[in-house]
Amino acid sequence: MINWIHEAINNMTEFILPGLTQNPDIQKLLFIVFTLIYFLTLTGNLLIVVTITTSPLLECPMYFFLSFFLFLTLSFIEVCPSSTMAPKMISDLLAEKKTISFSGCMIQVFAAHFFAGAETILLMVMAYDCYVDICRPLHYMTTMGWWVCGLLVVLSRAGGFLHALIQVLFIVSLPFYGPNVIDHFICDLYPLLKLSCTATHIFGFFVVANSGLMCVLSFSILITSYVFILCSIRTHSSEGQWKAISTCASHITVIILLFVPCIFEYIQPMISFPIDKAVAVFYTLVTPMLNPLIYTLRNAEVKNAMRKLWSQKMILGNN
Repeated sequence: MINWIHEAINNMTEFILPGLTQNPDIQKLLFIVFTLIYFLTLTGNLLIVVTITTSPLLECPMYFFLSFFLFLTLSFIEVCPSSTMAPKMISDLLAEKKTISFSGCMIQVFAAHFFAGAETILLMVMAYDCYVDICRPLHYMTTMGWWVCGLLVVLSRAGGFLHALIQVLFIVSLPFYGPNVIDHFICDLYPLLKLSCTATHIFGFFVVANSGLMCVLSFSILITSYVFILCSIRTHSSEGQWKAISTCASHITVIILLFVPCIFEYIQPMISFPIDKAVAVFYTLVTPMLNPLIYTLRNAEVKNAMRKLWSQKMILGNN
């Protein structure tokens, strides 16, 4: 359907992505560094998936949402958008012809906004889950039941799909007749808008409203929620306060890593800054690598489950 709409408007078949730099020596260095980061991202998420799916945590209703959040966000939501953009970005560092088809470009746009939208909704649900767990522990089993958690996961995907679909249909409807060189290493909204053969000021405001302001609003709601949670634990024991602070700190760290680059990218007008590509590298490669580490190192249950699992693997291997 996307190709049909696109062909009805213009005949642009591919775009050129110059990448981060044209210096061959720097390209080789970045190829090694980015390949290592991408490998660590895949390995870290795979270890977490194996741990969560083989751990008794899945059998405990209290950790149902935690387990599925880790599975969806750290194994699926983190790996999939990175895998959509990182391999192309890495291969282009050594390629002579750095092109991407129109369909491939739209897939990148869709994947980035689908998984970012789904993760945003999951983070909001995670904040509510944290509130119920810390502030109303006696009501946790009834409030965060199995069917509720499953419904929330489905809603997060549906919300991400709707957000991404709007972005793709918006880009496909624009006419592209002239230049096809995107001053970037990935396909994104603002670089594509600059190539459109129409007045894009109104469309630029649409991007700010649909992505930028939504990021600011979601970020404000999440930070306010965790401030409220931290203020409500003053009557808890010292051990309970430390556990709540540790949990909230990991969540807030992930929120900052996700929203600050997005706010920087989409709340600004359609003006390119030298730092834009560096920010894009951060949320394309670095953030998906850091999030698994943050959640595993800040969660005692997951660390214990990983320790037991790999201890058993080592014992079986020695036998």
